[in-house]
Amino acid sequence: MENEDHVAIEFEAMLEKAHTLFSNKSCCIYKVPHDIRQTNEDAYTPMVVSVGPLHHRNPRVLSMENLTVNELVKLILVDCGFVFELFLRYDEGPTEDDVIFSKSWLQLRLSYDLLLLENQLPLFVFVKLYNLAFASSDGDDEFPSFMDLSYSYFSAENNVNDQIVHFTDLCRYCILKQRRPCERKHKHFVLGHSASELLEAGLKFQVVNKSSPIDILDLKFEHGVLTIPHITVDDFTEVWLRNIVALEQCHYPDEHYITDYVNFLKQLVNSNRDADVLIKAGIIQSDVSGSDISVAKLFRDVDKHILLENYNVNYLQICDDLNAYYKHPCNTKMATLRRDYFPTPWKTAASIAGIILLLLSVIQTVCSILQVK
Repeated sequence: MENEDHVAIEFEAMLEKAHTLFSNKSCCIYKVPHDIRQTNEDAYTPMVVSVGPLHHRNPRVLSMENLTVNELVKLILVDCGFVFELFLRYDEGPTEDDVIFSKSWLQLRLSYDLLLLENQLPLFVFVKLYNLAFASSDGDDEFPSFMDLSYSYFSAENNVNDQIVHFTDLCRYCILKQRRPCERKHKHFVLGHSASELLEAGLKFQVVNKSSPIDILDLKFEHGVLTIPHITVDDFTEVWLRNIVALEQCHYPDEHYITDYVNFLKQLVNSNRDADVLIKAGIIQSDVSGSDISVAKLFRDVDKHILLENYNVNYLQICDDLNAYYKHPCNTKMATLRRDYFPTPWKTAASIAGIILLLLSVIQTVCSILQVK
């Protein structure tokens, strides 16, 4: 009995120390789930500057911390001070001898690091500390607001709502803009055929007019034409896509719009041939280091280990329509006819001439038969 009481006491103590992984909606700083993170550690790890506690004392970024103590409050003060200085220098216009902005590679790396999900502090912390440091006693605002500095630094529109929780969330919101919540269903969308297969079935791919405001998530399928907004795929695309998808997995279980988009493109672009179809259509501009197969691998890798329970009904409908289009026998036969007999202007002319000669031969034969009768 005494032994049982001892176990009960230890168990109660263990429960008191325990804490939930995601306590409530106010939680916004996440450690990327292990199975997602292991597919590409570098995409979630800061290279130059660490912000917040998750990568504190990481040897890769230790040279930028200048820290002498480990207390969380001092850590936050130092990190916030660095970001304030960075944003203010950027806003004022950096000088040629600036230690950061004089080196373009360092400036870009800093921007990338500040968008990583594990490298965040809540925006309200930045705003409150900034207001304490730079608020004017006479009410004359000498300095721009912290949010205005953030919009400027990340080239974001300054009409972002007040629900943004940190810089990764700001990046996501800039892509979504004013997108309204869409209907969702507990049904996985399955695109049974890749871009090259759909092309062979007669489907046409069209890019959204680049001169108009582009919503990269706005996919449409009408009258045998799949319209997809233009996207530039470069070496940083995987990083921001991975971190936004990880954020949606942790924080937006019912509003994972970017994840839906990545999932669709993963199914559409399976290979080098598929990537080439979208590149030739002007939908994808590939600036990645390596061959076009990297484009297909990028979307596959970003979507790996992502678990979803509901899906965008618009994408579900597009997938169903595309699958039905491919299965329709008339579409396949017309595509085969165009591919085999009308692939180039010269071959088209030759095919038309052959058809005309065939018709003339038939007419001549019929006339000969009628004359004999």
